[in-house]
Amino acid sequence: MGVSGAGKTTLLDVLSGRKTSGVIEGDIRIGGYPKAQETFSRISGYCEQTDIHSPQITVEESVIFSAWLRLPKDIGSKTKYEFVNEVLETIELDDIKDTLVGRQGVDGLSTEQRKRLTIAVELVANPSILFMDEPTSGLDARSAAIVMRAVKNVAENGRTVVCTIHQPSIDIFEAFDELMLMKKGGELIYSGPLGQHSRRVIEYFERIPGVPKINDNYNPAAWMLEITSACVEEQLGINFAQIYRESTIYNDNKELVKQLNAPT
Repeated sequence: MGVSGAGKTTLLDVLSGRKTSGVIEGDIRIGGYPKAQETFSRISGYCEQTDIHSPQITVEESVIFSAWLRLPKDIGSKTKYEFVNEVLETIELDDIKDTLVGRQGVDGLSTEQRKRLTIAVELVANPSILFMDEPTSGLDARSAAIVMRAVKNVAENGRTVVCTIHQPSIDIFEAFDELMLMKKGGELIYSGPLGQHSRRVIEYFERIPGVPKINDNYNPAAWMLEITSACVEEQLGINFAQIYRESTIYNDNKELVKQLNAPT
């Protein structure tokens, strides 16, 4: 999470191996081993902000097409069909599986249904990790909640979901387990667990001298973006990225990285 221009999508693209321009430094490891992009592409899925679906086919046909293209050849047709149905249920698309996709904003599926179809098309490739670039952008509150419920279903099936998110509501924000908060220039100002009702993050920021306390029933995501803005930094004369680098949570994260760097 972070303000526009903080580098959320860039980070997501680098992690997923989709960034081809610019200079990328450092290394990425999976289970302690250097990431091999060819293998990683097979076990990961990526949902883009803009969805590209064929308007002339139904929801179910879109998912079947993806399954037949992306699942290994040695999996039988019966198993593939069962898996397609399971994915449609997980993403709550089984009620509209015979609906034509149609053209965006003209006919067929609504924006929110198209978002869920994008997730289903990626999920049917059976990825271990799913990247999503702003799955709630362009949606109203109710539609965003439906999409994020589908995302939560995916995570509860034992998959890792990594999302960039922009100004989420309280319910959507608290559906996540971990938060990486970035400021302009791609610097981290928090990385760690959210805690029950975002307690861990709120306590972290409230401990910083000069930072105003959060009001009752206020959205913690909105509060965080407000108090970490560039003008507040200037007013208080502090640098949130510097404070994070000197915090115990930063040292804990360094220690965790060191542990995960060694293959089991």
